[in-house]
Amino acid sequence: MKIEGPTPSRFSWHELGTNDDARATAFYSELFGWTIEPSELMDGSGPPPADHPDPEGAAGMTYWMIRQDGNDLAGAYNLPPAVLEAGVPPHWLSYVGVEDTDATCARASELGGTVAMGPMDVFDIGRMAVITDPTGATFALWQAKKHQGHQVCSESGAVCWNELLTHDPAKASDFYAGLFGWTPVKQPMEGFEYTMMMSGEAPVCGLMSMPPEAGEAPPNWMVYFQVDDTDEQVARATELGANVCGPIQDVPGVGRMAVLADPTGAVFAIIRLSDEYEATPR
Repeated sequence: MKIEGPTPSRFSWHELGTNDDARATAFYSELFGWTIEPSELMDGSGPPPADHPDPEGAAGMTYWMIRQDGNDLAGAYNLPPAVLEAGVPPHWLSYVGVEDTDATCARASELGGTVAMGPMDVFDIGRMAVITDPTGATFALWQAKKHQGHQVCSESGAVCWNELLTHDPAKASDFYAGLFGWTPVKQPMEGFEYTMMMSGEAPVCGLMSMPPEAGEAPPNWMVYFQVDDTDEQVARATELGANVCGPIQDVPGVGRMAVLADPTGAVFAIIRLSDEYEATPR
């Protein structure tokens, strides 16, 4: 589905922070057929923003633009040395589009969240901040300027869903409802409860309790990429060096999914949506 500009309070960008951009970009381009090339927006030729948390490590870095059929899909970059030394692992970061990053940061703080980084200008392409919600999960805000965000979603090879895994779904639900105006709708599933976060009649994302098999993993936002055949993609990902984080699962009425860790350790999910779900208005 083609996206025409950012929609406030909807996920508008996804970004891979890694410790080996060459290995990571090779993996994803082989797995999904993405075109990955240096960004024209951030070519590394200029200095990073003055308030960047690690300006020395960020200076001259390459920011990789991930595209599908010529449409911007996501970004990737090497995490600065200071960030890696602080123990931050490779990860996918989900951005929510906002009209005013500074005002949203202030509101997040009022609701019990923590502003982990920013607000800060990213050159002339947008203004961002990184937020940790009251349960410990991290996400980002994006106030678009020159860069509007992703141009495609909800089709094979593109992002189709975002899901929060947390130890306190009730607290998380209240926080995001207060911050973005989303309406929580509980949906009982077999063996657990799932909360769909709605914007009007449209589902935005989901949240659920951290499953036992997650072990010591901290609360986190999971990004889902749509595929045509989950089993084939799992087999291909394994050949390319990924680890499978648990068995492939069928979610009644939704699709067949799997959680993977790329060769650098960043975790993501893939899903083959059922015909029943694809026919559901959203």
